[in-house]
Amino acid sequence: MMSLSHPLPEGFTELEVFAFGTALLIEALLGFVLCGLTLLTFLCVSDARTPSHLLLLNLSLADLGVCSNAFIAAMSSFLRYWPYGPEGCQLHGFHGFVTALASISTMAAIAWDRHSTHCCRARTRWSTAVCLCAWTWLSSAFWAAMPLVGWGRYDYEPLHSCCTLDYSQADGNFISFVLPMAFFNFVVPVFIMVTSYSAVERKFKRTGHKFRTSLPVLCLVICWAPYAALCLFACVHNPLIIPAKFRMVSIAHHSLLTTRSSLTHPSLYTHSPLTHPSLTQPSLTHPSLTTHSSLGPASTQYLTVNH
Repeated sequence: MMSLSHPLPEGFTELEVFAFGTALLIEALLGFVLCGLTLLTFLCVSDARTPSHLLLLNLSLADLGVCSNAFIAAMSSFLRYWPYGPEGCQLHGFHGFVTALASISTMAAIAWDRHSTHCCRARTRWSTAVCLCAWTWLSSAFWAAMPLVGWGRYDYEPLHSCCTLDYSQADGNFISFVLPMAFFNFVVPVFIMVTSYSAVERKFKRTGHKFRTSLPVLCLVICWAPYAALCLFACVHNPLIIPAKFRMVSIAHHSLLTTRSSLTHPSLYTHSPLTHPSLTQPSLTHPSLTTHSSLGPASTQYLTVNH
């Protein structure tokens, strides 16, 4: 039920506010279930406790954070205002930023792991997997903490249901933060994913198997492109000339698709022909290539075998 004790945000109808909150709520709840099942599988199935699957566990933890952030935004949408005060806004912005960046970094780490396993014939060690997981969170926490200490700034988005980077004051402080942050947390992970999955694709093409490896990168770009475009536009022009409703469209697109990506990760990254033991052997023509293992760090929708 929508709260009637607070006025609607300026420029938005009740239906728009309700639809945004409902979509976030449904996807957040589904994300909790799917990511929770992945965590339970890792904890309860001994065969799933491998270094490669630790990266999958790390991705699920990051996605749970994304879902919890979306759940808070959904509740605020139903209330028509942000009930947690300025401190809560800063905490919500930090939490959403650190979990989203950790999710992106872990996707790049999984891509590197697939390249290492199938192109270099080198199994990822536990020490390597632990270091990769630690790095994703430390790096993400560093960039997410910068707006809390004055490099960048968190503020309410137009709907006032959640908090994100304040692009409304696109001064030198904002620009100096956004550009390197985008490079290290978006451009570099995309580069790693493109090069790693392309190498895997070339590897298996030589054996007569064809893999479609563009979908992980496309998913990442589609989720972040509208919000990134808004921030980059703010670097060169006053973003407030864009009506609040249209600015919210880009943020809503980013929020919903980022939450939706956390829905797809458990199913996309837990069934993969690339994790079958036959792919680590000299012969790559085992008939069980068309079967799926229980917990693989790559997606069957990402990597499709065509005989």
